[in-house]
Amino acid sequence: MNAKRICVVTSTRAEYGLLKHLIKEIKTSQDLDLQLVVSGTHLSPFHGNTVEEITDDGFNIDAKLDLELIDDSPQGISRSASIALNGFVKIFQSIKPDIILLLGDRYEILSAAIASMFAKIPIAHLYGGEITEGAIDEGIRHAITKLSHFHFVANDVYRNRVIQLGESPENVFNVGGLGVDAMTKIVFMPQAELEIELNFLFKKKNLLVTFHPETISTQSSTDQLEELLSALSELTNTKLIFTMPNADPDSRAIYQTLNTFVATHPDAVLFNSLGQLKYFSCMALVDCVVGNSSSGIAETPSFKIPTINIGDRQKGRMKARSIIDCETKKNHITAAIHKAYSSDFQKKLKATINPYGNGGAVNQIIDMLGKINLENALKKSFYDVNIKS
Repeated sequence: MNAKRICVVTSTRAEYGLLKHLIKEIKTSQDLDLQLVVSGTHLSPFHGNTVEEITDDGFNIDAKLDLELIDDSPQGISRSASIALNGFVKIFQSIKPDIILLLGDRYEILSAAIASMFAKIPIAHLYGGEITEGAIDEGIRHAITKLSHFHFVANDVYRNRVIQLGESPENVFNVGGLGVDAMTKIVFMPQAELEIELNFLFKKKNLLVTFHPETISTQSSTDQLEELLSALSELTNTKLIFTMPNADPDSRAIYQTLNTFVATHPDAVLFNSLGQLKYFSCMALVDCVVGNSSSGIAETPSFKIPTINIGDRQKGRMKARSIIDCETKKNHITAAIHKAYSSDFQKKLKATINPYGNGGAVNQIIDMLGKINLENALKKSFYDVNIKS
């Protein structure tokens, strides 16, 4: 039997961090043949040219698709999405995968899913069934679910939600979170080595901060960020480690605001991309993760440190007891920081259980990819959930 050609699409540094170990296992599997398509911010100098991380990891790239990410306005993103749709169709027709593996909820991933549909290629989707009420990703994620044929989700709540969307239970697999799995496979960098690599020294207190645009909020992203920065600027003896936002509407304005802040605050640093190893190594050393990134929800609880989750971007996700939700207002953020450092809250952290599992996702996905039957996979029937009145 010929090996299944598995085409993995990656378009951001964060998503690649989740996919990296899965890509490695596909590459070395005797039953699977890896095809790798790279697009999105990986090919953007503004976002750090993270395609270099992929090649440095030893992966061969079968195709690159530049989305010309020069404008993060709604018109600019619509243009990039259309470039993605046209480009992915051509790529899929050229490399002829047996199945396309997509993760998450970004607009270019939706374009890849639509292209897969036009090319009549089955889709395996990771991270369906989740809810993020404060971002346009919410609708995109569910749309990709309906275009997909096999689903790898992070917990049973999300599995049930995918089934509720009409997907057959026999094709929806709870494998846990890929981020949690990745943490079991890497050796974190010692503090001294990380400080040399990043060219800064940790202080007595340290916060890891990532703030993405809240893409359906009526309040501007920069106004929200200013509330956060106003609270952070009052902290003393605290290192602030910022990472760059995703390529969403207003992301460039956020980046410019962060640059201005870092330039006037000696204890603040900003990185275009830390990469998974350095990012998790920082997370292992900081006191708290601050912002509205999904990593603060899905991965940080495994470190048993607090997450201050700001605003509605991640509203609806399952959350561990280590997560402190707060509004995008200075006084609320300040109160949340005080709570995170309080002795009572610190004591509770020891009992933190991460709802995204304890690892093992990659092995389960590899096993399922080898076993799934692609014959007639494109012919889906809507699964009706019996609802008792």
